[in-house]
Amino acid sequence: MPSHLANYSSLNRYSRTLYQTLFKRNTVFLVGIFTTAFVFEMGFDTASDRLWDHLNKGKQWKDIKDKYASS
Repeated sequence: MPSHLANYSSLNRYSRTLYQTLFKRNTVFLVGIFTTAFVFEMGFDTASDRLWDHLNKGKQWKDIKDKYASS
């Protein structure tokens, strides 16, 4: 069997499995979309906050409040 046919058959099996488990039923597809969107949003927010904190280190209230706040 030529190698390009072997790759096609494994790709075909993978796509059929993906279709049967995720795309066949609308409810499972929608849950997957919403879950993926939620996880992406959480990851993007965390990465954005860390980048902002890194770029503005020493300029934010949380960094300088010890100098001005009295206990």
